[in-house]
Amino acid sequence: MRIVISVQKSAASAAYRKKKKSGVDSNVANRLYGFTSIGFQGLKKKSRITNKMNKIVQEVQNKYSFLNNLLTKLWRSWFKSNITFKLHLRNVRWKNDKATPDCAYQPTKIEQLANIITHGIWIIPAIVCANKLFERSKTSSQYLVCWVYGGALTMLFIISTFFHCSSFCTNHNGIRNILHRCDRAMIYIFIAGSYFPWLQLQNPRHLSLLVCMEWMIWVMAAIGIMYQQLFHERFKCLETCFYVIMGLGPAIAVLSTGHQFHGMTELKFGGFLYIVGVYFFKSDGIIPMAHAIWHLFVVFAATCHYYAILTYLYPLENTTPNI
Repeated sequence: MRIVISVQKSAASAAYRKKKKSGVDSNVANRLYGFTSIGFQGLKKKSRITNKMNKIVQEVQNKYSFLNNLLTKLWRSWFKSNITFKLHLRNVRWKNDKATPDCAYQPTKIEQLANIITHGIWIIPAIVCANKLFERSKTSSQYLVCWVYGGALTMLFIISTFFHCSSFCTNHNGIRNILHRCDRAMIYIFIAGSYFPWLQLQNPRHLSLLVCMEWMIWVMAAIGIMYQQLFHERFKCLETCFYVIMGLGPAIAVLSTGHQFHGMTELKFGGFLYIVGVYFFKSDGIIPMAHAIWHLFVVFAATCHYYAILTYLYPLENTTPNI
């Protein structure tokens, strides 16, 4: 009896152990399966992230390669254009030979462009400056000065620009010759027009010398224009001497009397710029773009004189000019 009971217990314990072992194995298997499935999911997720990263890297590489190609093309094109530009600069003709005594100087293409630009860009500012004088005018004399001086200043730049445009754009010698004569005539008119504000508005005591000079300056301009029309492009040195005499003669005569205008510093400095510019005016064929440089001296000198006229002859209200 005892033997049977012990055998049954051993069989039951064995069965229990077997069942327990099978349960443990199933749990382990379940856990292993769970870990494995989680691992596979992680690997899949990681592979998706890796694929996305690869795509992003590929896109960046494509964009970078595009940008790199673009920059390379730009660099090569700039380098080629720079070399081409330098070669063009070497081949540019900056000046022609000096003209003979009885012929006009023939500027190169780049000189013609420089001549057009250096006076053409000042047409609108000259109109604005003349309008500024009109705004400050209060008396009939001031309005008269506005018309004379402002008109001479504006027409100087307009006629000069038209003449140089005709030289650059057309081969019609008749039009070019007419505009050339007008351009030279405007120099005399502008010199007289530059004197006019001071002789008209700075003579409160009506000094006989200043009154005489006011008429004389226009007579000199008329004589200069007649001479220039009769002997166009002949006796060029004598023509230049007329410009200098007309520009300096009245000033020396007025200063010799001891009369002091307001703004003498600006007047002297502007006159100095005109005199220095004459050297370039006579250097065509010697200095590249000499005529364009002369234009710049005219602009700077005219600016000095205009500043003096605006400040001392057309002062704002509640201001008095200083001598």
